[in-house]
Parts: sequence; C-alpha cells; structure tokens
Amino acid sequence: MIEKEAMYKITYGLFMLTSTDGEKQNGCIVNTVSMITEEPKRIVVFVNKANYTEQLMRKTKVFNVSILTENTPFDVFKQFGFQSGKDVDKFQGKNYPKAENGLYYLEDCSNAVLSAKVVDAYDYGTHTLFVAEVTEAKTISAEKSVTYEYYQSHIKPKPQKAEKPRNKRKWVCKICGYEYEGEELPSDFICPWCKHPAEDFEEIV
Repeated sequence: MIEKEAMYKITYGLFMLTSTDGEKQNGCIVNTVSMITEEPKRIVVFVNKANYTEQLMRKTKVFNVSILTENTPFDVFKQFGFQSGKDVDKFQGKNYPKAENGLYYLEDCSNAVLSAKVVDAYDYGTHTLFVAEVTEAKTISAEKSVTYEYYQSHIKPKPQKAEKPRNKRKWVCKICGYEYEGEELPSDFICPWCKHPAEDFEEIV
C-alpha cells in the first residue's frame, strides 16, 4: 500500500519557473529544483508536461528559477500556479525585473534567482526532467526559502465549510484548495488548478 500523505512528507521547496517561446514569456510554480554538480554548476528541474512553461523550455532551452520565500503571498501561487499561460499573460499589468538572459523573475518574494540553459531533457511520463547549466546566480535577500510543508500550513487558505446544497456535494483538492461541486466526483477527474487526480480530493462534510 502506498499512502499519498506519506509522500507529502518529502521535503520540497517552491519555485517560480520562467521561460519564453522567443516572444511571449510565461511562468509556473514547481517544487523540484536541485543542484547536481559544482563544476560546472548544474541543476535539475522536474516540470509537469501539462504546464505551458514545459513546452517553452523544450523549445528555447532557457529559464529562470525564482526561489520563493516564506513571505510569498497566496496571490503569487494563484497567479503562476492556478491558471495556464496558454490562456492568459501571467506577467501582464506589472513591471518585472529581468535577468541577463532577458527573462523575468520575481524580486519581491524571492531570496535568489538562477538563470540556466538546458543541456539535457529526459521524458518521465507525466513530467520532463531538465538538466541545465547555471549561467547567472544572484542573491536577493536573506529571507527563508519556503517549503511545500510551510505553504500548506501557513500560506494556502484553509477550505471554508459550507452548507451542502440539496442533492449537491463538494470535494476540495488537498493540494491547492480547488473545490468541485456535483453529485459525484468522477474517478478520472483532474484538478484544473494543480493537475492532481481525484484521489487527492476529500469531501467537505
């Protein structure tokens, strides 16, 4: 038996990943970025194929990683994690700083930014593992990096219990808080925000 909750105990950070198709820039939230070699400095990042940013990284092979802090507001996770860059311009309406590679990064809620160029990519079914060489690394602040556990406990709003409408039931995604309403939650349902399956939902009673 594999308990999903046990898997959530693995320590993750949270990062905002930025890439481009050559014209438009896009960003998404990821939780797996690691350094693998010191010389040359190389990192790996896992990206869900459902994310538009993954397609851009495969096309142009450049990206930035903004290392998010514990002071990151929930609105940032909504902006970059709960909507698709295929449908909206996530950077519209605000001026963002650019790294030397010309890509945006988050400054107000990051403690560092890494710029990198992809040298290898490996297909792992639902995700792509990118191996990249760091081309720029800049410290922004001394604030603590946010962990996935801290996000779940202190940043993500807790679901509000509400009265069930007649003949209607509600389920909430344990990952991002998205609520589904209906008579039954389809077994093949995929969360439109975080792309997690029906087994990561629990009924609000």
